[in-house]
Amino acid sequence: MSEVTAVPELAAISSAPRPIRVRLAPSPTGSLHIGTARTAVFNWLFARHNGGQFLLRIEDTDRERSQQQFTDNILDGLSWLGLAWDGAPVIQSERIELHRLAIQQLLDSGHAYRCYATEAELTSMRELQAAAKQAPRYDNRHRQLSDEQQQRFIAEGREAVIRFRIDDARTISWQDLVRGEMRWSGADLGGDMVIARRARHDQIGDPLYNLVVVVDDAAMEISHVIRGEDHIANTAKQLLLYEALGLPQPQFAHTPLILNREGRKLSKRDGVTSISDFRDMGYSASALANYMTLLGWSPPEGMGERFSLDQAASVFGFERVNRAGARFDWDKLNWLNGQVLHELGPEALRDQLLPLWQAAGYGAGEDPAWERDLCELLGASLTLLADGVSQAKPFYSCPDLDPAAQEQLTAPGAREALKALEQLLPEGELTAAEAQELLSAAAKAAGVKKGVIMKSLRAALLGSLQGPDLLSTWLLLHRRRQDLPRLQRCH
Repeated sequence: MSEVTAVPELAAISSAPRPIRVRLAPSPTGSLHIGTARTAVFNWLFARHNGGQFLLRIEDTDRERSQQQFTDNILDGLSWLGLAWDGAPVIQSERIELHRLAIQQLLDSGHAYRCYATEAELTSMRELQAAAKQAPRYDNRHRQLSDEQQQRFIAEGREAVIRFRIDDARTISWQDLVRGEMRWSGADLGGDMVIARRARHDQIGDPLYNLVVVVDDAAMEISHVIRGEDHIANTAKQLLLYEALGLPQPQFAHTPLILNREGRKLSKRDGVTSISDFRDMGYSASALANYMTLLGWSPPEGMGERFSLDQAASVFGFERVNRAGARFDWDKLNWLNGQVLHELGPEALRDQLLPLWQAAGYGAGEDPAWERDLCELLGASLTLLADGVSQAKPFYSCPDLDPAAQEQLTAPGAREALKALEQLLPEGELTAAEAQELLSAAAKAAGVKKGVIMKSLRAALLGSLQGPDLLSTWLLLHRRRQDLPRLQRCH
């Protein structure tokens, strides 16, 4: 292979020690996935812990599947989680000429060549390998084409992909920040790698993933590539490209995958996987970010499991990142989300619930003091923000009676006790002490135990025998004169 002058833009990249610069490089072919978001969290934590930069690159070179709506979803999701990035996002498709120049450099140096094998020929090759129970791989059949052979293929109208030479005898090794020493045989990389799609013989087709990632990471001066373990084979290929292009290599850290309950990689088949879905379900950004940090990272002893991103960043390191896959645990996420909501004061909780109440058509927002008291009543029982919507509904509109409530109202003395209570209700404010006295007086007037009237009152007010503290519920409803009509419907 000959010595060839490097692409000026790449040749200018310094091999001197770099400041910490990491990146997230999502493809806008779908919504922000929790696996991508967890990768973002680890990148962000590492950058902030080391006083470095967290950069963002949108890998939109898949023209058919990339959509602006997905780019917007990714940016919105990262912002919502609190993962602020440094500088403007890099748009990969705007750098395609640099990618092509790098490929031309590889062609000129003999590290790459044009392969004219047709799809039919490649399919036949794979079928023969499958019949022989061999792993699929390209057999490098066009690696040493003569000029005469190339001209014959061109005359036939064949288009060529561009392949990068991989020496089967080569061993690729690196020191992974999570997994320690990694060694990969060139023979296990599937033959010479395609780095550009098919194009006319005098052109370079669309550059492909492994090539463009190397060029972009080098141009962005990325010091550490932090990504999922499913990229390990790509890392082996990319290290060969760094070497052939004469580019400084970053350090690599391959984090564990997120698994479902059965131990398989979490996928859309498992239901909710996108950050926007978690947000719509009522999970808070703080709880979700907290939980994603725990998916593969163990906090130091004494830190506990409830913490902010900033707290995690102060102690984050790869020595505490696990190698084994991290199983997604809904119970743990729900517990964390409940902790976050319970830590909110009534005012802050109302701020989060008010737009949801308004969207539900509750007519909320006219009585802030009453709504703050409602949040104080409901807050301790919430797991999701959505719970605050369903649990608030009977405070804004009279609920139907469920079967258990209907049965309670047919208990001996129940309706009589409620009618007695109705006659004792004051027109003005009602204190907790006064409410207790009214319950005792109504029970006595109807000749029933106090427990009967309390269960019946809950059924009348909430349409159910389940709900928050009864006395506080009654006082809230009485303040808006909603208790009397609910008692009257039980005659």
